[in-house]
Amino acid sequence: MKKVYLKRFGDKKAEQGYQWIFSNNIDRTEGDPENGDVVSVFTNQNKFFGKAFYNKNSLISLRMLSFLDEPVDKAFIEKKIFTANAFRKKLYPDSDIYRMVFSESDFLPGLIIDRFDNVFSIQINSYGMEKLLPVIVEILKEHFSPDCIIEKNESPLRLLEGLEQRSGILSGEFEPRIIEIDSVKFNLDLITGQKSGFFLDQRENRKAIRRFVKGSRVLDCFCNEGGFALNAAFGGAGEVLGLDISKSVIEKCNLNSSINGFESICKFESADVFDALEKLLIDRKFFDTVIIDPPSFTKSKKNIPTARQAYKKVNTSGLRLIKDNGFLITSSCSHHIDEASFMATLKEAAIKARASLKLLEFHSASPDHPALLSMPETKYLKFGIFFVEKY
Repeated sequence: MKKVYLKRFGDKKAEQGYQWIFSNNIDRTEGDPENGDVVSVFTNQNKFFGKAFYNKNSLISLRMLSFLDEPVDKAFIEKKIFTANAFRKKLYPDSDIYRMVFSESDFLPGLIIDRFDNVFSIQINSYGMEKLLPVIVEILKEHFSPDCIIEKNESPLRLLEGLEQRSGILSGEFEPRIIEIDSVKFNLDLITGQKSGFFLDQRENRKAIRRFVKGSRVLDCFCNEGGFALNAAFGGAGEVLGLDISKSVIEKCNLNSSINGFESICKFESADVFDALEKLLIDRKFFDTVIIDPPSFTKSKKNIPTARQAYKKVNTSGLRLIKDNGFLITSSCSHHIDEASFMATLKEAAIKARASLKLLEFHSASPDHPALLSMPETKYLKFGIFFVEKY
């Protein structure tokens, strides 16, 4: 049996449900475990603690799988995936588009599965789950009859685990197709899409903006493939301008706009958002609603001050472009920027822009991305809708 023994008090956070045990809490190993092996974890007093993935080369040396002495085999993984999928079907009974597995939140550390009808996109960010990839593919093929299974294993988190970055088709064949989410259509191209291929975490938030934009002139910053812009058009916006630095993304936005018949409402431009906002201010082009959904400005704690400055700058510029009695719709997906810090940054931006903000709605990620209270890392998205008064 391959065993890992913890140092004294090395299990305290894990006893409260935290699933990561770091290398400085490891006392010793027995049985010569290799990276990615499932090991039995014992306390400093030789008491069984649980089963975990082991990786001696990662700062996160143990990722807890179970606090029971049970085999971690195909049946174990199968049960976890079934449980995760059944939960999502309760959330979206009329849709087969959702995040089916959300890593630690579903007690499958390092595994993400997004479902798009009969196409499945897999991301793996732990060495142990990498070893189980053939089993995961086998389970999906046996029970969900997929047309295609794709891996989008390009995250830099893999490098921290000692894993290579790659993407490709694991099973079947993939061709771009049209999917529909809350009555808005998107051309799904998982091969060229970012992260898992398509961002599902803002699903509910995109829908939430509809009642605030009727008849409005809307600016969508960092528009990606047009999720917020298209929902604004669906909600009755009179004019929508989407900005993103990626030319390929703008091409996708235009295609998605055409699919939905929104060409007369939506216009998309490839531009550096920070520069574009300054130009719009100089040209005195103002909007009723500004949407700001940037990529993560920091992946580590050491860059928090720089990230806060970026959030402050982009929200200040956005606020200056909003007409009096308009709306700011803004997000942060940086989990190192917590809710209190994000709100403080928005307050600073409002003061600089000489605006007063009234919070109307505040949300996290869609419920198929549940946040586990014992794992703060699973709660990363902050999304707010504010009424803006100028002074």
